[in-house]
Amino acid sequence: MDSAVARERVLDAAEELFYGRGIQSVGMDAVRGASGVSLKRLYQLFPAKEQLVEAYLERRDERWRGRLAAHVEREADPERRILAVFDWLEEWFGEEGFRGCAWINSYGELGATSDRVVAQVRAHKRAFGDYLASLVADAGRPAALAAPLFLLAEGAMVTAGITGSTRPAAEARDAARLLLGSR
Repeated sequence: MDSAVARERVLDAAEELFYGRGIQSVGMDAVRGASGVSLKRLYQLFPAKEQLVEAYLERRDERWRGRLAAHVEREADPERRILAVFDWLEEWFGEEGFRGCAWINSYGELGATSDRVVAQVRAHKRAFGDYLASLVADAGRPAALAAPLFLLAEGAMVTAGITGSTRPAAEARDAARLLLGSR
């Protein structure tokens, strides 16, 4: 098995295990077992668990933001695209195995001890905030709306992860409508 295939198998296993069970409760041996990659190869690819966590968060960021953008871009109306973010969040919250925001969860587990994790979390949140700001700008709305919309989305993620409900997305969408002055 070549390195690229092995790396993808390890990252697939790590994502399922870390997101499903938590990073600290999953050892490298569990990742080895789930990926089918030898422990020696696993440590060649990721010499430390922290590097694997960093790669997992980086890859998940690309996928997460890609899925969000694909959903939002289906909307033609720029203002409706802002609200489509909350529609997508509602769909995501309803997915099988949803456990909240991977970056918030990772920060809660490792934020005090891992600069790499903190950097990945901050980069993800900054990119999401920038994306929302671009949607606000494209809709010709005041830039000051981006920060409260970001907080609504983030609050919905945390609340949905804790409650196991999709309802926080609908509530955040309703609040976003009020902020935008739309119906």
